[in-house]
Amino acid sequence: MSKQILLKNIDVPGIKGIHAYRANGGYASLEKALRTMKPDEVTEEVKKSGLRGRGGAGFPTGMKWSFLAKPAGVPRYLVCNADESEPGTFKDRFLMAHIPHALVEGMIVSSFALGAETAYIYIRGEMLYVYHILEEAIAEAYEAGLLGKNILGSGFSLDLYVHPGGGAYICGEETALLESLEGKRGNPRIKPPFPAVKGLWGCPTVVNNVETIAAVPHIVNMGGDEYAKVGIGKSTGTKLISACGHINKPGVYEIELGLPVEEFIYSEKYCGGIKNGKKLKAVVASGSSVPILPADLILTTAKGEPRLMTYESLADGGFITGTMLGSGGFIVMDEDTSIVKNLWNFTRFYHHESCGQCSPCREGTGWMEKILHKFMEGHATIADIDLLWDIQSKIEGKTICPLGEAAAWPVAAAIRHFRSEFEDYVRNPEKIKDIKHYYRVNNLQPVY
Repeated sequence: MSKQILLKNIDVPGIKGIHAYRANGGYASLEKALRTMKPDEVTEEVKKSGLRGRGGAGFPTGMKWSFLAKPAGVPRYLVCNADESEPGTFKDRFLMAHIPHALVEGMIVSSFALGAETAYIYIRGEMLYVYHILEEAIAEAYEAGLLGKNILGSGFSLDLYVHPGGGAYICGEETALLESLEGKRGNPRIKPPFPAVKGLWGCPTVVNNVETIAAVPHIVNMGGDEYAKVGIGKSTGTKLISACGHINKPGVYEIELGLPVEEFIYSEKYCGGIKNGKKLKAVVASGSSVPILPADLILTTAKGEPRLMTYESLADGGFITGTMLGSGGFIVMDEDTSIVKNLWNFTRFYHHESCGQCSPCREGTGWMEKILHKFMEGHATIADIDLLWDIQSKIEGKTICPLGEAAAWPVAAAIRHFRSEFEDYVRNPEKIKDIKHYYRVNNLQPVY
């Protein structure tokens, strides 16, 4: 399975610019949509395609669009979530940096479908170099008459803006993103109302991920039914995977959904196997916020079937023996990896990034970090393992946004699958003889 859709022109010289992009079929979908289709027909093709949100939850994109309220005289907005702050995920950055017009075209076509005349790309604040690339691509589109008033004489107008965020992970949550875009502190909103009814500035708004929007022009060109033939079952199309960790070939790969996980890890075409001939120990399949799976469960489901790179297969078994495809941040760990150290690093991140609005998340992430710090210093007890389990269970499902779950799920899965490692840290504290050295080489600050 090797079909390329989003990255098929990645190696074309000058593809970052509008001239090379158009010479290789770019903006053909925009002309097709504006000249031959009605907005609802574009939405219908996206529905037929089976495209699911590529940012994490995997919700059907066409269905999400169909929820958009359309009250008379009220503006609608399309917002692209380009915040991409999930540890282990970097595929959106790659796409924007190398083929920025793919996103720009997707924003125009999607805005046409939604009836939005103003759209925003909310980009992670630290990615300023990508911000400038997008600004240049948008300027080229304006100059070519593909943005602004009366695009291609169709009567449809669109203004597109790039907005750099403040560098907060929480702004990857769509309602916190909208708060930030409005100039407020990026705190998640209580839902309902959902953004489709009351979003940006109180108006109907759709928020989609970079990869999701970039797929729309291809769906318009191919037709929804043809796109749906790529992939398998309800996991249609291709998916960008950010592969990193202890593999020979880290990078961004476009896979056809349905590829076996084992092939993705060990094939020379993709990750090229584990570095230095080591054994596979575990994989975090979708950035730090999903359950970690040990080698046996990431390669094979609990039913004994090969695990596939699909939404359904990776989730098989729920969070007891499964995980999520999500955004595709694929972190591979070899046999020498300390699951406890890795979890402590994740937990430090979530404690730091919690907005503090919900008590279970604000207090729970702090306590989990403190307890894991005890393991790092060799002061933990067996009771601390059970306390960690208890705390994570009191966070999950009890917060306004999913950051609470994002912090709790890795803790639960690490204890569920690797409890013996936690116990080993308790019984053999001499394994961490020089924690100060560990802090120093990893450029970390102790937390007391």
